[in-house]
Amino acid sequence: MVNRPAFTRKTRRSSAQGAGAAWHRRRTRATVDTQGHRNIDPADQWVLDPETGSYVLRIDPEQPPSPSVSAQGGRRERREQQGTRSTPSNPSDAPNRASRRKGKPRKSRKKKALVWTAATVGFVLVAGSIGGYLVYQHFNNNITTVDVGDAGNKNVTADGPVNILVIGTDSREGLGKEYGDAGSVGHADTTILFHVSKDRTNATALSIPRDLITDIPDCPTKQKDGSTKVIAGEQKVRFNTSLGQEGRDPGCTMRAVKALTGVSVDHFMMANFTAVKDLSTAVGGVDICLAKPIKDPKSHLDLGKGHHKVSGDDALAFVRTRHAVGFGGDLDRIKLQQQFLGSMIRQMKSGDTLTSPSKLWKLANAATKALTVDSAIGSISKLSDLAKDLSAVDTKNITFATVPVIDNPADGKVHKTVILDPTKAQQVFSMVKSDISLTAVAKKPGTPDASKAPDKLSGSKAPASQVRVKVFNGSGVTGAAQDTINWLQNNKAVNRSTNGGNAPAGTAATTTLVYAPNQADQARALAAMMGLPASALQPGTVDAAAKANMTLTLGKDFKGAGTPIAAPTSAPEGIQKVVADDKSVCAK
Repeated sequence: MVNRPAFTRKTRRSSAQGAGAAWHRRRTRATVDTQGHRNIDPADQWVLDPETGSYVLRIDPEQPPSPSVSAQGGRRERREQQGTRSTPSNPSDAPNRASRRKGKPRKSRKKKALVWTAATVGFVLVAGSIGGYLVYQHFNNNITTVDVGDAGNKNVTADGPVNILVIGTDSREGLGKEYGDAGSVGHADTTILFHVSKDRTNATALSIPRDLITDIPDCPTKQKDGSTKVIAGEQKVRFNTSLGQEGRDPGCTMRAVKALTGVSVDHFMMANFTAVKDLSTAVGGVDICLAKPIKDPKSHLDLGKGHHKVSGDDALAFVRTRHAVGFGGDLDRIKLQQQFLGSMIRQMKSGDTLTSPSKLWKLANAATKALTVDSAIGSISKLSDLAKDLSAVDTKNITFATVPVIDNPADGKVHKTVILDPTKAQQVFSMVKSDISLTAVAKKPGTPDASKAPDKLSGSKAPASQVRVKVFNGSGVTGAAQDTINWLQNNKAVNRSTNGGNAPAGTAATTTLVYAPNQADQARALAAMMGLPASALQPGTVDAAAKANMTLTLGKDFKGAGTPIAAPTSAPEGIQKVVADDKSVCAK
């Protein structure tokens, strides 16, 4: 029997009653109509204030307080995985009352935050959710939190890049037998590392295949009684077992991602299948495109070629299907999810959604009910702060990509799992760690253009067959020189490379390439192959003999044969990626 932390669930009152109680603490005398009273929908009582870009509550000032809502009647505890009681959020989390003065409409930071928050809902739809317009005190009680210990960041935002792990669990809880095993513990069915750059100009959404073979590290998890249990790690297992298996919580998935990519994760957001159904319905459907008909008896998806708008069960079937597209594997399903998420982001930023209080109410209610986050961002105010911090990213600069992988040779002829592409995966991870976008992004005015190649790396490159180099090992890693030579000869056709043994000066702090002026084209070629930065190139002043070798000394910054020492400035050729605002994507 699987041991796992238990969720404490509180009885839900109606959304209208919860909303009324939430606003009872306000200094105004107005309260929200209960559903059906005077046939007013609570969502219709929220209107957009053009001065602030915020939605505020509009109520007849002569209406007396509703007798059906007491001061304590709507106060609920937020669900928390540890089973401990949360302190009720400060009433200041709620939006201020609308100003009655008319003003000139203007864009504000709050409105940008609204747009970004809505866009974030679209992104996390399949694999977790930040919620709709997260300023309603009413929705605070919907959120479930998990204490992940030191796996994440205790601060909501950071001065540097922000990394959010978005998890879609395949738990069938509450969905009925038609969705599979209702008792499933839920694994990491969809996992996306969402990296937002330090300058907030771009973001990379990196999908991690669930069938990727990797190592899962030991993981301390908080139990319901407040104790900590360390769940032993495993080697060479599917990535999706980082959640649910043996009682692993989302913090374990965060640790597994750091071990895999080298990227430290700040926060996580997680949701199950319900989020896909409810949120796609709340926004009025999501536009998708099919290059060919899809008829999948397993997901019950039956759609013709062309454009469609899907919601509810059809939306869930679309992001879950894999047998009817491509080669029928998880990698093809990831492409469908990326198309869906990009379309959802565009839908969220459309005026049809942002100007509809009813849609925003339904969206926020559905999203927060489906939402599980780490305790550091486990309130409406904290999620709003996070959304505002990330509000500057334009959808044209959000790149969806998949971790580069290859078929697992251990599977034989029937391919069931994948392993990291030994060269391309590390290049992508290096770009994320170095805060480099996978697509070209216009820099903010006054920002130095780091993409311009230094002089030592500019110019013609010699063919691999003409590159002569002797490799010395100063890295402190046994066999590093020979491993590099094997990689150069077998992968790059640099057959005129030789092993110089250990570096004469011993361990070197950094990798260096010493060459003569007449070997500059060879040096540039080798630097491009190995991902050497310009600082590693050390040109001499005297030309070398025709068959002389350059000298490459591996330093402590050596990361392994084929792994760039400096992060690439552009994505590796052939990796799967798509930009969020690309409307031309059709599932094949």
